[in-house]
Amino acid sequence: MIHPHYCSNQNMHSLDSSLCPMTFATLVSFFLTLSHSLTLQSDIEALQALKLSVDPNMIPPSSYLTTWDFSIDPCDNIGPKFLGILCSSPSNNSKSRITTLELDGAGYDGFLPPRIGTLTELTSLDLSRNRFRGPLPDALKNLNKLTRLSLSGNFFTGGIWTWIYRLKKVERIDLSENCLSGRIPARISKLRRLTQLSLSKNEFSERIPNIYALQKLQILDLDSNMLIGSLPKLPPRLRTLRLSHNKLTGHITSLVNLDHLISVDVSDNWFTGPINRGVLALPRLSHLNVSFNQFTKMEVNNYFGSGSRLRTLDAQRNHLLGHLPVKLVNFERLEVINLAHNQFTGQIPMAYGQRLGRPWRTLFLDYNFLSGRIPPEFGPVAVRIRGSLANNCLSCPLRIPLCRGQQRHASACHGVTDG
Repeated sequence: MIHPHYCSNQNMHSLDSSLCPMTFATLVSFFLTLSHSLTLQSDIEALQALKLSVDPNMIPPSSYLTTWDFSIDPCDNIGPKFLGILCSSPSNNSKSRITTLELDGAGYDGFLPPRIGTLTELTSLDLSRNRFRGPLPDALKNLNKLTRLSLSGNFFTGGIWTWIYRLKKVERIDLSENCLSGRIPARISKLRRLTQLSLSKNEFSERIPNIYALQKLQILDLDSNMLIGSLPKLPPRLRTLRLSHNKLTGHITSLVNLDHLISVDVSDNWFTGPINRGVLALPRLSHLNVSFNQFTKMEVNNYFGSGSRLRTLDAQRNHLLGHLPVKLVNFERLEVINLAHNQFTGQIPMAYGQRLGRPWRTLFLDYNFLSGRIPPEFGPVAVRIRGSLANNCLSCPLRIPLCRGQQRHASACHGVTDG
């Protein structure tokens, strides 16, 4: 399986400290202690360590890090200094603390120093869209006031199991598009405030742990990893589920209990069995992608569909058998249908013609074994429809746009009936 991220390039800009000697001014600012500073000294030192961990040649002139001037107190300036930093307001004689550290995506190339763990009042840490690399330090476990952690779009490596479960107040975690590996720890279920978990485009392996206890979780994005096994029992309030490009197996029947689901993408796995009627009937479901699996049947009940919110159904490249499901026409908001590259037989239901353009705007039925004549509506309205009927056993005039592309050779259609 080929993933769209870029872990193989993680060392293309190696940071060699011997090539970056400190200037006298840098040494002075690094050891500067402000006797009347507002900011806690350990917080200042953590910011200094972070800036020193970045290759100075990879700090653009207009970036946030160029504004970090340590001759000035980070929390005692009102000008354009220390961009990306927010501080708490001190009370009595206490020191200000750094509460937000959100860098711009300027392509900083460096490491995340362990001293980051001394910023114990941080509620938001965002280093996304840069070139940070190396392992994530265990010291992150000390940031137990974090509500938001975003490190996406970097080159971080190693595992997350030694520290992530300690972030008990975290609500959103985005570690996507890195080179992280190992298992997703079962103790992640201790993060009871979590509403979003994005670990996509990494190299996580093994099974998805039991995360049913994450009762507030609404977004789960684990796509483009190397996860195996069947679906665990998932949290009941999920709205978005992305599990595409893994090696997951078994059935998806358990999704029928997730009434809050709006978008589901389980494409490019090894799921089998039916595309369950209860999944298609989920009351809030708008987008369903089950393509590139091994499903053999699509179940559509007679009475489901009316009032459904389903707009997109992508079930291409499975092993779906039998006739095309007529009752798809009852899904009043359905606009995009892709049932290509399956093993459907029989005629195209006449009712499909009545739905073209009303509201169906995309219909791919190519590479099946459909036979007979096409519904008459496919001619005049098909100009406005994106799709294909090619590589079937149809009587399909080439003057009709949907019919462009050859049909199967007669030998491949032997025994196929219009039934």
